[in-house]
Amino acid sequence: MAVTFPTGLFDLTGKIAVVTGGSRGLGREMALAFAQSGANVVIASRKAEACETLAEKVRAETGREALGVGCHVGRWADCDALADRALERFGRVDVLVNNAGMSPIYPSLAEVSEELWDKVLAVNLKGAFRLSARLGTHMAGAEGGSIINVSSIAAVAATPGEVPYGAAKAGLHNLTLSMARAFAPKVRVNCIMPGPFMTDISRAWSPEMIEGLHRMVPLGRGGEAREIVGAALYLATDASSFTTGAILKVDGGAVYPAA
Repeated sequence: MAVTFPTGLFDLTGKIAVVTGGSRGLGREMALAFAQSGANVVIASRKAEACETLAEKVRAETGREALGVGCHVGRWADCDALADRALERFGRVDVLVNNAGMSPIYPSLAEVSEELWDKVLAVNLKGAFRLSARLGTHMAGAEGGSIINVSSIAAVAATPGEVPYGAAKAGLHNLTLSMARAFAPKVRVNCIMPGPFMTDISRAWSPEMIEGLHRMVPLGRGGEAREIVGAALYLATDASSFTTGAILKVDGGAVYPAA
C-alpha cells in the first residue's frame, strides 16, 4: 500500500510573509525557511543594511522575491511604514511573524529607568499590536492569513532579571488570544514560546549560564536557531488550519505546564 506524505500542507508557494527581527537569529531562520518553502518575504529589523543583505541571499539561493526594510517596531510610524511597503510591493500579506524583541540587562529593579521600561514594552509588545492590527485587518478583509507571535518562556517562568521583558511577553500571550478571536474566522493568530536558543545573543552568556542549561533543560542543551523552523512552518501553513489562539512551547522542556 502506497504511503502518501502530506508535504503539500507545508507549502507556501506564492504567499507573502513579513518577518520582524528578521535579519538574524530565529527571525533569519524563519525568513529563509519561508522562502525555501515558496514564499516571497519581507525582512524587517532596525538595521536596513542587514535586512537587504539577507534579502539578497534569499533572491540568489531561492529565486523568491525578497524586500529588506529598516523598521524600529517600537515606533508606531515605523510599523505603519512597514505595513504600507509590504502591501505596496506585493499587494497583500499572508503571514506576519512578530519576532522582534529585546531584553536589556539592568543592575537592579530600582535602577530600571522609565526609558528602558518603555523601550522594552514598545519593541516586544506595542509593535506586535500595531502590525497585527494593520495587517490582520488587511488579511481579514482579503483571503485570510496567519499571524505568528514569538514570545519567550520568560512569559511564564518569571525571573528577577527579566521583569520588563517577561511582562511584555506575557502581554503578547494575551494579545495572541485576543486577536485570534478578533480576526476569526479568516485569520489564525498563534504564538511560539521559545526557550533558550544558541543565537548570537547567547554569545554574551557566561559559561556558568550555558552549563546551567544542562540542568534546567530536560533535553540538556540550548536550541539551535534552525530548530524553530518546524514550529514556524506549521503555524504559517495549512498544516495548522484548525489551530488558532495556541501558545506553542519550543523550549526543550525547560518550563511546564504550557501556558
